[in-house]
Amino acid sequence: MHPALPHSGRSPRSRSPRRLLTGLLPLALLALPLALLSLPAPAQSVDDELPVAEIQTFAEVFERIKRAYVEEVDDTSLLRNAMRGMLSELDPHSAYLDREAFQSLRESTEGEFGGIGIEVGMEDDQLTVITPIDDTPASRAGLQARDLILRIDDTPTERMSLQEAVELMRGEPGSEIELTIMRQGESSPRSVTLTRENIRTESVKSELLAPGFGYLRVSQFQTRTGDQVSEHIRQLERDGDLDGLVLDLRNNPGGVLQAAVAVADAFLDEGLIVYTEGRLPDTEMRFSANARTAAPDVPLVVLINGGSASAAEIVAGALQDQRRGVVMGTESFGKGSVQQIMPLGNGEGLKLTTALYFTPGGRSIQAQGIEPDVRVVRGRVEVTENGRGVREADLEGHLGSRDAPRERAELSERLRDDYQLGEALNLLKALDVIRQRDR
Repeated sequence: MHPALPHSGRSPRSRSPRRLLTGLLPLALLALPLALLSLPAPAQSVDDELPVAEIQTFAEVFERIKRAYVEEVDDTSLLRNAMRGMLSELDPHSAYLDREAFQSLRESTEGEFGGIGIEVGMEDDQLTVITPIDDTPASRAGLQARDLILRIDDTPTERMSLQEAVELMRGEPGSEIELTIMRQGESSPRSVTLTRENIRTESVKSELLAPGFGYLRVSQFQTRTGDQVSEHIRQLERDGDLDGLVLDLRNNPGGVLQAAVAVADAFLDEGLIVYTEGRLPDTEMRFSANARTAAPDVPLVVLINGGSASAAEIVAGALQDQRRGVVMGTESFGKGSVQQIMPLGNGEGLKLTTALYFTPGGRSIQAQGIEPDVRVVRGRVEVTENGRGVREADLEGHLGSRDAPRERAELSERLRDDYQLGEALNLLKALDVIRQRDR
C-alpha cells in the first residue's frame, strides 16, 4: 500500500514517460512584416492571447540591433540568443542547446561516446593522462598515467582548457587521432596514432571495505546505471554474504530520472519511489518498486553531501521515506525539478523544466534538500603506518594469547582519507551486531 501523498490534494496519475515537443510560435511571427503584427489576432481564449505589443517591441529591438550595433550580427545569431535568453530567465536548469551541447548532453546521459577511452586532467597547467580505461584504444596503445599530452593532432595543448581538449579527442568512431606525449624518464616526445571507438563509461564502482561490508559508488545516473548497480551487488555477494552496504551518492549531480528509480528499486521490493507533478498531464507520473530486487534485506547506509543533487536526492529521499536505509552525511543540494530534453528539427534541442518531483512521503526537495538522519561532516581519519594504534600485542615482552592467532582485516585504502565513509562502516557494523543479537 502506497503512503498518502499530502502535497497537492490531488492524486498523481500513473503514466509512462513521453517526450513532449513544443513550437516557439511567438518567434515565428518575427518572420512576418512588421505591419502584419498590428492585424487583429485570431479568435483565442483569454489565456492563449499573444502579447502583440510585446512582440512588436521585440521585433523593434531586433531591427535596431541589426541596424545600429557596432558590429554586424546575422539573423540566426540574434534569434538563437533570443531563445537562449527566454530559457535562461525561467530557471537555472532550462536551456537552449546547440548541436554540440545537445550531443554532449546525450553522451553524458547515455554514457556512450566516440573517443579513445582516456581520463585526463590538468597538472601544473599541463594536460595529463589520469588513467586509460581498460580495453580501449588508449590502453591498447600503451598510454600510461602521468603521460603529458603535448599536442592533439596539429594543435598544441599549451594554454588549452580541459573542456577544449576533451572535445578535440572525441569524434566519430573509426576516425583517427594523433597524440604527442611526453613520458616521465624519457628524453623526447613520442607520437601515438589511435582510432576512435565507441566508448562506454561506467557510472558505478564497488569494493569490499572489510569482510562482509561492501561499498557502492554511483558517480552519476546514466541510462545503464540501474543495471550496473545490480551487477556490482552480485559481484560483491560472490565474495560472501553481505552484512552491510554503503551507497555513496556524494557529489553525484544527478542524471536520468528512470535510472534513479532503477537504483532505488534495487533496494526496495514494494512501495512508492517518486512521483512528479507538472502543468501537462504527461508530466504527472509515479514510479513504484517491484518485487524483483537485487538487495532487499542488506543493511544500508546512504552517504550524501551538498553535491548530491536531483536523481541522487530521489534515491536518498525514497530510501529514507521507506525506512530502507540510514542517510548519513550533510544536507543535499536541493534540486527537485525535472527537465525534459526536447529535440528540435535542426539537430539542436531544448532542456526545459516541466515538473517537480516528490518523495514517497510527499516532500518536495526543491530548494530544501534531503536532511541526513545522521549528520557527519567530512574529515580525515588519522592512522599509524600500519593502520592502527599501539596495542598490548605491540608491547615488548607481552604475554602470548592462548588462542590461535586471528587474521586481521586490512583497512581499505579508501577509508584512510574518508572520515564519513569510516563512520558509515562503523554504523553498519553496529547494525550488524544488533541484527545478530535479534536472531
